[in-house]
Amino acid sequence: MSLIRDDGVVLRAQKLGEADRIITLLTRQHGRVRAVARGVRKTKSKFGARLEPFSHVDVQFFSRGSELVSRSLPLCTQVETIAPYGGNIVTDYGRYTAGTAMLETAERFAENEGEPAVQQYLLLVGGLRTLAAGTHQSHLVLDAFLLRSLAVNGYGASFTDCAKCGLEGPNRFFSLQAGGVLCADCRVPGCAVPSPETLVLLGALLSGDWQTADACEPRYWREGSGLVAAYLQWHLERGIRSMRYVEK
Repeated sequence: MSLIRDDGVVLRAQKLGEADRIITLLTRQHGRVRAVARGVRKTKSKFGARLEPFSHVDVQFFSRGSELVSRSLPLCTQVETIAPYGGNIVTDYGRYTAGTAMLETAERFAENEGEPAVQQYLLLVGGLRTLAAGTHQSHLVLDAFLLRSLAVNGYGASFTDCAKCGLEGPNRFFSLQAGGVLCADCRVPGCAVPSPETLVLLGALLSGDWQTADACEPRYWREGSGLVAAYLQWHLERGIRSMRYVEK
């Protein structure tokens, strides 16, 4: 038996019995972890409200073995709030739907329990912090998070240079299969031809150029979001369910 401490973001909570919950977290050191939080649905629970989705918390786990992820789920025995991002996110529909899509995406990219996913964890914390602050449009924050999540998991897209031959951009033809834009010589059937402004926007979101991203017109936001959603679905091989509710 051992006590293990880590910090993480609550991805979701499921009811268990009459008063317990199974909490899924993306943690810094152990990746995705599922744990049982006993009695958190009772009104007198000391830390039930701290284990809601979007919460960034410091958690102490009680494991029956030397490993946190084993045949039996560990217990959450102590929880301290690091940042309650949910307070600002759940009060706005756009932020809430974007944040829900971010949580689901992070969980999909950390499918193997107990396997560290530090970059994905840091991306999620930074994305929720930005979303809660409300300094940028929620759908732009979501698209930036999705593009960077794809990049850190080996699916980074090119929005300037040709993804196949490396020809310097700008290039116009976008291919999901090829991993970004293609030049005229490398163009394949089925390529999309987005507006140049849309490609500039997506490149800005990937690189963190918020001045350029915030200045884009709504029509380019919408076109860019469609490309990002399609690119994500192509590499995950199935869609993110909560994406259908995201406010565009």
